Amino acid sequence: MTMDAGDFRQALGRFATGVCLVTVEDPGLGPLATTVNSFSSVSLDPPLVLWSIQNSSDHLAVYKECQYFGISVLSSEQGALSSQYAQRGGHSAQAEHFTTGPEGEPKLIDALAHFTCAAYAVHPGGDHQIIVGEVLQFESREADPLIFYSGGYRALS
Repeated sequence: MTMDAGDFRQALGRFATGVCLVTVEDPGLGPLATTVNSFSSVSLDPPLVLWSIQNSSDHLAVYKECQYFGISVLSSEQGALSSQYAQRGGHSAQAEHFTTGPEGEPKLIDALAHFTCAAYAVHPGGDHQIIVGEVLQFESREADPLIFYSGGYRALS
């Protein structure tokens, strides 16, 4: 069976997801942030989460080799940040958007949740790498999430 990549991508877009910024403090490049919607829990014991990054990402090596990273879950009011940090070449974390997390990772101000993670494993996944992190610390607050569905941002109704 041959599969049309565009049709496949469109079908995958029928699954609504939340949106996160994955952040890292790189010694050479400074603080970085990238938008992802591939975040998922893996295990409660030990506490593990995962996300994936394209093999063609300009910062693939940074995320594959870092010791610590952060995952900040975006609120419905943070769509502009999601768009900004999704742009190729637009991953330098701007100081006005972040504080410093427990392991030195950029921590998004007013995120719905923030997870401080230690690198746990990296697995190949086709045209992506699947990065697993062990959650060292977390915090969360109540607000409406930023939802991504069928190629655009949505709100809970």
